[in-house]
Amino acid sequence: MQKSTQENKPIKFYNLSVEERRSWLAKEKQIEPALLDILSGENGLTAEQADHMIENVIGTFALPLGLAQNFIINGREVLIPMVIEEPSVVAGASFMAKLAAASGGFTAHTTTPEMIAQIQVLDTAEIQTARFKLLENREKLLEMAATVDPVLQKLGGGPRDLQVRLIEDSPIGSFLVIHLIFDVRDAMGANAVNTAAERLAPEIEAISGGRVHLRILSNLADRRLARARATFTLEQLAFGEYSGEEVRDGIIEAWAFAASDPYRAATHNKGIMNGIDPVVIATGNDWRAVEAGAHAYAARSGKYTSLTTWAKDEKGNLVGTLEMPMTVGIVGGATRVHPAAKAALQLMNVKTASDLAEIIVSVGLAQNLAALRALATEGIQRGHMTLHARQVAIAAGAEGEEITKLAVKLASEKNVRIDRASEILANWRKQ
Repeated sequence: MQKSTQENKPIKFYNLSVEERRSWLAKEKQIEPALLDILSGENGLTAEQADHMIENVIGTFALPLGLAQNFIINGREVLIPMVIEEPSVVAGASFMAKLAAASGGFTAHTTTPEMIAQIQVLDTAEIQTARFKLLENREKLLEMAATVDPVLQKLGGGPRDLQVRLIEDSPIGSFLVIHLIFDVRDAMGANAVNTAAERLAPEIEAISGGRVHLRILSNLADRRLARARATFTLEQLAFGEYSGEEVRDGIIEAWAFAASDPYRAATHNKGIMNGIDPVVIATGNDWRAVEAGAHAYAARSGKYTSLTTWAKDEKGNLVGTLEMPMTVGIVGGATRVHPAAKAALQLMNVKTASDLAEIIVSVGLAQNLAALRALATEGIQRGHMTLHARQVAIAAGAEGEEITKLAVKLASEKNVRIDRASEILANWRKQ
């Protein structure tokens, strides 16, 4: 809830027009108009800029950019840009953040930003001897890896460890895999670790007597984790006919389903990524890498399960946690090329990659709760379909005031279908 500066009456951000929202952000949050212009699509990515990013460019493609509100993360209020086409996500995350704020918001932290480069070694004469030789030359190999990126080294990053794994019973027999552990600081890190793996390949062959085949980073970045937790009081959880205890227990029971069954866990974790991917995309990071890491981490025990946990504390409050790999950066790649990505980082006042990871994992936890709360009470369709009805109304050809009117009609009928929308619209226009 925000305050109107003219009448001192409560206003709701989502009730404002797009232009009014920008004006409010500029005035109340001191967001620079130029930054808002970039995020709104004005002065954003041009076709010429895009042509330098990927191949065969013929234009650009836009998605809605919304603003998640009410987030307090490690004691700091953060406005969070989210790029997504699915309705109800931004609203759901914002509302759950508002509930969390009553207990201090989200507490988040990250581990050291260490990535793993994998180097596959085949055709060794005697595999254990080759493994031992590589371990005996660990310091030499680390010293070589340190020369790959002097700038990263100067910033405190660089190689941290070298491990040698034995893969047995693969379809091609046994082989070795070297894990080069690399601290990438504020970068996503793919270029640094891949370059280091390439640089070490000839020396590894000379030491092991084998043949280096693949040398590539792993997106199962289980040494680069982000964690968030939050508490929700019973008073905050209660709504309508549902008591706080009913909502809390329903959420825990819904989570237990995901924790126990991979069929449910897949949709449960997709709901988490509904919150995470939009922020990763908005900041120009690789959402596919984050997705891959998340799902692999969810299956690390050999069984695919929930990334979150939900329980009640000694006071009976609902407490949630989320832990997952978070390979995001604020330097290099699209984060420094795409104007909107740079503007998104500025909007959140992000100074380090850890700051960004903490924000993203907090949004994921909030969005997971939004989905579980809906599922455990009134059902996922009520809120989601009300918002989805606007898209259906537009697809049916509604314009201007017809859009809202038709969306309300569809939602009230609980029949959000394009054929029904077209029928209603045709009848209105005949009249």
